[in-house]
Amino acid sequence: MNEDFLAAMTAIEKEKGVKKEILFDAIEAALVSAYKRNFNTAANVRVQLNRESGEIKVFTRLAVVTEVSQAQLEISLSEAREIDLNYQLGDIVEKEITPKNFGRIAAQTAKQVVIQRIREAERDMVFDEYVDREEDIITGIVQRIEQKNVIVDLGKAEAVLSPTEQMPSDEYKQGERVKAYINEVRKTTKGPQIFISRTHPGLLKRLFELEVPEIFDGTVEIKAVAREAGYRSKLAVYSKNRDVDPVGACVGPKGARVQAIVDELRGEKIDIVKWDENPEIFVANALSPAKVVLVSLQSAQKVANVIVPDYQLSLAIGKEGQNARLAAKLTNWKIDIASESQAANRASSPLEAGERMPLREQEFEEEESEVSGVSGNGAAFARFSLVKGVADDETP
Repeated sequence: MNEDFLAAMTAIEKEKGVKKEILFDAIEAALVSAYKRNFNTAANVRVQLNRESGEIKVFTRLAVVTEVSQAQLEISLSEAREIDLNYQLGDIVEKEITPKNFGRIAAQTAKQVVIQRIREAERDMVFDEYVDREEDIITGIVQRIEQKNVIVDLGKAEAVLSPTEQMPSDEYKQGERVKAYINEVRKTTKGPQIFISRTHPGLLKRLFELEVPEIFDGTVEIKAVAREAGYRSKLAVYSKNRDVDPVGACVGPKGARVQAIVDELRGEKIDIVKWDENPEIFVANALSPAKVVLVSLQSAQKVANVIVPDYQLSLAIGKEGQNARLAAKLTNWKIDIASESQAANRASSPLEAGERMPLREQEFEEEESEVSGVSGNGAAFARFSLVKGVADDETP
């Protein structure tokens, strides 16, 4: 070791962020193993690397005993006191045993250790950078496709977009830029593994935060999100400022803001609804674009019984129950839907079990954007069921 080596350690500390002391400790530990391996010994040794001169010394460590049974590990008390009269039984005596040709072995070992430590440090820095970005959105470039897994280049690392996290409408080409949601970052021996998603509801939320300044600065708050990736989503928004229309802010001028997000999600329809602390109003809003006549709640069962006009029944349910299902996820209420004629024909209306609120007398702010498939709506988590005779199944 020489001054050039020490200068290299200083440069590595500045460029790679690896402290010199960590490198020196690692080199010393590696040199102990190298000495034992190259000189075929089981002796207890210590390697000392001088931080200022770079000089390396090897010391054997011998335990002071009454009678020596292992010469490589022990020394008698009488021999120890020939070195220093203060030695007692159980003390450790160190003797320098630096081999003449140890410098070559030391240089090769040090090089390997430094390279390994730099790699580990770089992996740790990448892990620390991306683990702090979990649940955030990221942009990368499609690098390759392996067994339906899309490998995305993030610059300093690669991320994996598995088939289950891909939208049905997604088609990936090498070199294409893609936005995704960081699901999880794992630390492995081969470096950090980053898993991303295009189907997570968090992606929709983050896209609105990027596109809508009022959400970014906190004027408008996203209360809930429900999503069936690639098909349709519902977003519930709220503003404490009465002068700010949360739905209109998200839709944007001529639907420009929401249209940009629809384009990013390859045509996924997005319903934006106004959140309300009154669950009856919120449930009615969540079923938008359908008009609701009455909502009655059974709080103990977390059930919302809804009556809609006859001509609005299919719209309220949606294709294959999608609208009702998303509304249930958005509001966290189980939703039972019936038309006015179905409710009238019942011998005993289930709405008697809850408190009635004629919603036609309520004012619901519903914003219709100029973008196809976008209207006022919301999200959360639950299940929905349809009144018998309206749908054949109960979809969780």
